[in-house]
Amino acid sequence: MRQLPLLEGYTLSAETAEEPPRLTLRTMAQLSLRTWPYLRPLIVHLVALVGLAAVGMVTAIAGAFVGVDLFTNKVLIGEKLQPIQATVLFVGDEYVTTDPRKLGESSNIELGDSELEKDQELDNAAIEPVDQLTPDQRRTVRNRLIMWSIVGGILGVALGYGGWYYTTWIWQAVNQNLRVAMVEQAESLSLRYHDEARVGDAIFRVYQDSAMIVNLIQSGIMEPAMTLYALLVAFVVVLAFDPWIAFFGVIGAIPFIYLMVRSTPRIRRRALANRLANSNLTSHIQESFTAVKVIKANGSEPQIHRQFDEDSKRALDAAYHLRLDMVLLSLTVMFIGGVFIIGAEYVAARWVIVERETFLGAAVAGLIGFAIWNVGAFQSAQHRFDSLRGNASYLLNIWMRMQDLFIALRRAFDLLDAPVEVKESENPVDYPSSIASVSWNDVSFKYLEDGPQVLTNVSLTALAGTVTAIVGVTGSGKSTMMSLLLRLFETDGGHVRINDVDLRDLRISDVRRHCAIALQKNVLFSETVANNIGFGAGQVSRTQIERAAQIADADEFVRELEKGYDTELGERGGKLSAGQRQRLSIARAVVRDTPILILDEPTASLDARTEQRVLANLAAWGTEKVILLITHRLSTIQNADQIAFLQDGQIVETGAHDQLMANPDSCYAAFVHAESQAASAQATVEQT
Repeated sequence: MRQLPLLEGYTLSAETAEEPPRLTLRTMAQLSLRTWPYLRPLIVHLVALVGLAAVGMVTAIAGAFVGVDLFTNKVLIGEKLQPIQATVLFVGDEYVTTDPRKLGESSNIELGDSELEKDQELDNAAIEPVDQLTPDQRRTVRNRLIMWSIVGGILGVALGYGGWYYTTWIWQAVNQNLRVAMVEQAESLSLRYHDEARVGDAIFRVYQDSAMIVNLIQSGIMEPAMTLYALLVAFVVVLAFDPWIAFFGVIGAIPFIYLMVRSTPRIRRRALANRLANSNLTSHIQESFTAVKVIKANGSEPQIHRQFDEDSKRALDAAYHLRLDMVLLSLTVMFIGGVFIIGAEYVAARWVIVERETFLGAAVAGLIGFAIWNVGAFQSAQHRFDSLRGNASYLLNIWMRMQDLFIALRRAFDLLDAPVEVKESENPVDYPSSIASVSWNDVSFKYLEDGPQVLTNVSLTALAGTVTAIVGVTGSGKSTMMSLLLRLFETDGGHVRINDVDLRDLRISDVRRHCAIALQKNVLFSETVANNIGFGAGQVSRTQIERAAQIADADEFVRELEKGYDTELGERGGKLSAGQRQRLSIARAVVRDTPILILDEPTASLDARTEQRVLANLAAWGTEKVILLITHRLSTIQNADQIAFLQDGQIVETGAHDQLMANPDSCYAAFVHAESQAASAQATVEQT
């Protein structure tokens, strides 16, 4: 399917927009076709739903006709029943009419040799008494009709609610298919995309914009088709009454079409501005709740409240302006339609007075029921006038709602169309069974195409069974190297290899499954301790979880919790200290037992004694693994087998701690001295 251009280029405020997004009928058709993959799994249910709706409609129409005939002609007037009516009401043959004209049979009148004989026989047939129901029979028919009305009402309510539930289930399943696809796409995008996009905007697209697929079939296809059909039927009937009134109806449609065309770009601007404003509000809410500790620590609640109030008012104004434009446009169209109706009724009333024939006279009496203009014809035509105006207004309302619907679908598909930077190899090779080394070979990288260079010709090899520490000042590119190793980004130049295999030749899932990472900014979930440690590790036993906690020096404090490993943690692990959360993060990386372990500032929140225990446990556990450390703590760095010093995106020095410190003019030595002085100053502050 051809991808549509993104809407990201439109910088619309919540109140106004300079240029509306391009949303032609062709684009709408393309967006509608793109929903097919999410409708296809439910095609059987959709066909069943349409079939049930068709059967229900036919049954309702037939029931209405039969019921009206039974009540007006049989119960009130007393005419005898048709055979099928008697069968439905469970009555005998004595209720059935014997009039051949009502049974659709020939009259059996023999034609004479002269016109006089024919007329005489017809007159005799016409004056024969019409068979009638007795009063008791009429009461029986009435009671049976009431019984069927009650049964039909109960069945109608049951089927109506059942159909409503079935329809809701189908549309929610369709919406679920689209949401899952959007989330999968978002997770497959590189961090470069997520660094530039707001989380709240993605949430709004997945939760709100995707929901418009539910309204597509109903509001975008079925309702317009049914409204156009009703509009056409009303126009044909009005034309049958008199072509002049139909002609004036066509004249009245010209300003309607003009207003619809002229107002469409404005409605689109309002619709997109409304969604952008609500997306911005969602983003600020998400950011506020994520940073709640920082907000409270800095006493910034009033500022956040003011910001929320402004964003909320902006979203409210955007929604109000969109609906105000819709209402004003609808009122204008209704006014034009009202003028048409007044004029048409005035002309029809004059024709009633002079008893003018309807168009083609009796030739169309079967369609409209009237050969001349009388009070009945006036009332019937008046109903059709109202139908024309009402359906035209409703068609305009549908068109305006469709602008918002397709704007939302466009935003949803924008996420699906976002380019995937990290792509799977067409012919991936198997991951090496054993890992001897991890290497960066002349790797270059920058986050933005026109941004600064983050890494420049970086080359480094880390061997299995060793600990490699990557150090440098903040922003030197340490974490970026680890992100490239996980294929969270693609290199701009050079290669990252496992043994001698380029990462791009391996399956992305294999690369990440064989590499575990413990971050300084650890993320815990509102789950049990055991589930947090085992997160992402697949099927692991309680023994494996407890062993990982022991290596991370977390087993002791976990067992002291109320329910041990089954203790439920609060939001983001709020029940634990920073050091405890960090040790659980290390345990989560250890339990995966991968050949590559990345520790990004793994001991930043640990005291010196706990840090030494954790590092000793990791060294003993990872004798055959590649362990990569990113840290500023000298106690952690000194025990590494290899140290790589990064400066301005380049590795300027490598070697062991003693080797690098042997040169007092080395960058690493200067870094160590600076860190030592900073640590001494911090200790002095803490003592005082």
